[in-house]
Amino acid sequence: MVDDPPAAPAPPVCPDCGAQVAPALLACPACHRLVHADALKRLAADAEQAKQTGDTSAELAAWRQALELLPPDTAQHQTVAARVAELSRAVDRQPAGAKHGSRLGKGAAGGLGALGVLLAKFKFALLFVITKAKLLLLGLTKASTLLSMLLSMGVYWTLWGWKFAAGFVVSIYIHEMGHVQALTHYGIKATAPMFIPGVGAFIRLKQYPTDRREDARVGLAGPIWGAGAAIAAYGVYLATGAGIWGAIAHVGAFINLFNLLPVWQLDGGRGFRALTRPQRWIAVLVVGLAWLLTGEGLLLLLVVAGAAAAWFGDAAPEPDRTALLQYTWLVALLSLMTKITVAGATPR
Repeated sequence: MVDDPPAAPAPPVCPDCGAQVAPALLACPACHRLVHADALKRLAADAEQAKQTGDTSAELAAWRQALELLPPDTAQHQTVAARVAELSRAVDRQPAGAKHGSRLGKGAAGGLGALGVLLAKFKFALLFVITKAKLLLLGLTKASTLLSMLLSMGVYWTLWGWKFAAGFVVSIYIHEMGHVQALTHYGIKATAPMFIPGVGAFIRLKQYPTDRREDARVGLAGPIWGAGAAIAAYGVYLATGAGIWGAIAHVGAFINLFNLLPVWQLDGGRGFRALTRPQRWIAVLVVGLAWLLTGEGLLLLLVVAGAAAAWFGDAAPEPDRTALLQYTWLVALLSLMTKITVAGATPR
């Protein structure tokens, strides 16, 4: 006996006019009633509550989610999009991990203020065990992250021993959690980190940044946290003399410097997209000076890729001082850290 295949479910019906509404539509084709009206009301209430408590990131996350439920050609979509852009700028003036409602002041938008933000983030990254232990542990509760992390650790263990493997994988994890922190800061949904042995790790975005500025902050947050992990490992090496920590610091710095290549979806590519053409040439000049001072061969690759992006790439229409300072200071710091030498040290 063969059963007939089940009938396809009927399209939902608009509660106002009774017209059938295809599942992909966001509004009724007849009366234009919003399909997700109830969800939008809930998200608006969530946003208002977050606003009252001063949680700008939560408010931004609610409006960003509401934006996905509104037809792009409606006035509501334009209003919410403007609110998202406004909140994103407000969040950008707050250091990641700051208490809700805190502000850095008007000077943080440029010059010394941007440098202060960068240094604050480095300090924040160095103290991640204390200040963001909850976030780091939360990432480990995701089965995909933990299992792929252990798999990567096992592969590296067979090559370099368990101590170096553990330190190397944790360094990559901290780098990825820097992205997670920035994404949470801007209310952007994404998957948990997934490790790929021999490649590293990645995070898949479920929502997209509002503009180049936001994309640059998210992209460069990984190397900032990764640099913090490398500095922490180097500090342990100086305090204990254990060569394994120096090796972890050196490799961590090299990996994060490689991620600053301004190509494709690498973190450096995201940072470069926020720079104007003159700013890109400034970044190339800094990379070139770092190569002259350190002799690190990887920097030549950054110079070539950066020059190509500055000459041919689609440059940003407005300058982004924070992205430029973050990128150049990361290049300077990580280049110096690649010169860490550990006499007689072996990975095992």
